[in-house]
Amino acid sequence: MNNLIIVTGGTKGIGRAIIEKFAANGFDIVTCSRNENDLLELKKTIEAKHAVKVFVRPTDMSMKDDVVNFTRFVQGLQRPVDVLVNNAGYFVPGDISTEDDGVLESMINANLYSAYHTTRGLVQGMRERRSGYIFNLCSIASIKAYPNGGSYAISKFALLGFSKCLREELKFFNIRVTAVMPGATLTASWAGVDLPEERFIKPEDVADTLYSAYSLSERSVVEEIIIRPQLGDL
Repeated sequence: MNNLIIVTGGTKGIGRAIIEKFAANGFDIVTCSRNENDLLELKKTIEAKHAVKVFVRPTDMSMKDDVVNFTRFVQGLQRPVDVLVNNAGYFVPGDISTEDDGVLESMINANLYSAYHTTRGLVQGMRERRSGYIFNLCSIASIKAYPNGGSYAISKFALLGFSKCLREELKFFNIRVTAVMPGATLTASWAGVDLPEERFIKPEDVADTLYSAYSLSERSVVEEIIIRPQLGDL
């Protein structure tokens, strides 16, 4: 039986690139997003291209009940989870003092609580098997405050803290935890920006780096990955 990877928010950008990379290496896939049509397109494309199984479920990762139902869907497959990638999240620019009321709560729900509840729903099986790998897609905003980062930066700082705590809890169960902090990556979040492609990281570079970290022996873990555009932050 193939290994199994769970990627939240997997239909576009970095999530899609991660799915492509792991599917090319024989992993079956479970993923989710809010758009069912995008999920069905991904399932059809990946299964035809890589001859693996893809399981999908429409899910709003900013809603706790949806996240819990997604983890129950995964549990219902009765398959061991080898890799979990907490990738779901989104970005709204703004300043803390002037952004709309409720933005912080929305960002925390989507960017932090989604990872928290997904991990809690799936990690018990990893603990019992004493095996597994968890990647949390943080951001350069997790380590560097910048103007117009607002509540997004707050949520990503918190996600890095979550990753550090999780690593300390799980290392005794042989579960590896990596915080991934990409800089500006060429995804839909940057749509419409008048900047050349070479100023951005390729999503595939992030995916390749995750797979390289996963491929190390279980005696080693890459605790944090920082990937920035060669020409510097935007």
